[in-house]
Amino acid sequence: MAISVYDVRGTSAWPRPVLPSLRTTASGTTPRRLPLPAALAGLVAVVEAVGLLAVALHGLDGMLTAPSRPAGPVLALALLVLAAWIVLAAAGGASVIDGCGRRLLVGVAVGELGLVATSGALATVTPIALPAGLSLPAVLLLAAAVPVAKLLLVGSPSAVAWLAAGPRAVERRPDPATTYRATATATLALIGLALGAVALLGPVEDSVRTGETASVTVYQP
Repeated sequence: MAISVYDVRGTSAWPRPVLPSLRTTASGTTPRRLPLPAALAGLVAVVEAVGLLAVALHGLDGMLTAPSRPAGPVLALALLVLAAWIVLAAAGGASVIDGCGRRLLVGVAVGELGLVATSGALATVTPIALPAGLSLPAVLLLAAAVPVAKLLLVGSPSAVAWLAAGPRAVERRPDPATTYRATATATLALIGLALGAVALLGPVEDSVRTGETASVTVYQP
């Protein structure tokens, strides 16, 4: 029987939870190398996201200025879906490169294949404008090439082994702002003094007279 508090203090203690922490790279260990298939899969996903963003920005102007402009709720829903597609595609590529997992990239690729199949089915009953010189099967094959390439690359043995090993270890590095505080402060002070000198000593052009524009103002000696 326990005769003091010190004898029973460890008998009823709850197990302490182990919190996840950033793994540090041990000194003398060789960091893992990113395999080429995993790098290509992530790069294809990121480039696809950039391409979708460029296409969206190019087509948005024409859509807003077209005579048959879609309704506001339809346009907002389309923009929301497109933004989610861009973000998920880029995040899936980044997760594969970092070694976090391939579930997001595979899910986006499968969804893109479903979108291609649905578009092909609708194209048989609805007239769709196709690029010049390309038939419908060629357009569908080109559209399906990107998700198929992502699935093949991320399913390669080296990519699977890379993802099975988990995320890459994070090397802890000192904060440069804390290490070089004096240098950072001096640099900031010099930049502020230079901007202030330019604002105070810079030449100021003569003001334009009332009723005239800068393009028609004539300076006479």
